[in-house]
Amino acid sequence: MKLDALIAEDEELLRQSLVSQLGQLWPELDIVAECEDGAEALEALAEHQPDIAFLDIRMPGITGLEVARALEQVSPRTQVVFVTAYDQYAIDAFEQGAIDYLLKPVADDRLLATRQRVMARMQAGRPDNAVLDQLLRQLAQRAPEASAAPPLAWITASNGRDTRLIMLEDVVYFRADSKYTVVVTAEGESLLRTPLRELLQALDAQRFRQVHRSTIVNMAAVASVTRDDSGRGVLRLRSRSETLPVSQPFMSLFRGM
Repeated sequence: MKLDALIAEDEELLRQSLVSQLGQLWPELDIVAECEDGAEALEALAEHQPDIAFLDIRMPGITGLEVARALEQVSPRTQVVFVTAYDQYAIDAFEQGAIDYLLKPVADDRLLATRQRVMARMQAGRPDNAVLDQLLRQLAQRAPEASAAPPLAWITASNGRDTRLIMLEDVVYFRADSKYTVVVTAEGESLLRTPLRELLQALDAQRFRQVHRSTIVNMAAVASVTRDDSGRGVLRLRSRSETLPVSQPFMSLFRGM
């Protein structure tokens, strides 16, 4: 059976290794997208609607778990296979929920076993979204947090010849600009010499959310979220007159708002 797949893994060597293994052990599988982060994965899922998504659980910004949670709206027929470093709690949850996972580094025999199980589910029909949703809720509520450095509290950015110290609570949103990032506050704009993707890893994920491949917004600065007939979203801000577009795949992250 000819199938297509997406791989989302932020570590390039691991991503390339998985692509190589799949080419050898699952040659009839066509890799339609290789993604470096969850935001890119969401957009690729919406575009390609692949049969299978291999999702790294921990990625900067939008995690693999959040991408999986969005599948029902973004790409409902996609089967998910989580890729994770050793985490006994997560593994126990996957096995109890009959959800496939691969441990890093991925062993050939494990990948072959996953192939057999995924193919069996394909023949059975659509993925069981209720089982996946229950698993994701369980992981979100009880899984231990990964050890990480505390999120940024402030940044320094350029405004002409001046360098400004900006508290993160004062940032309305960040916007990608070539290799740099524009920092937007209520008072104006400054330039940060850090790419958006790199910045995302250091921000507080509870406060800052990616709403577009090129935009990260401070959720405390959002006044409202609306959706047009095509499914695209618009954010209205508390302290600025412009609105921010939300890519259609990212609207799934605003369920419950």
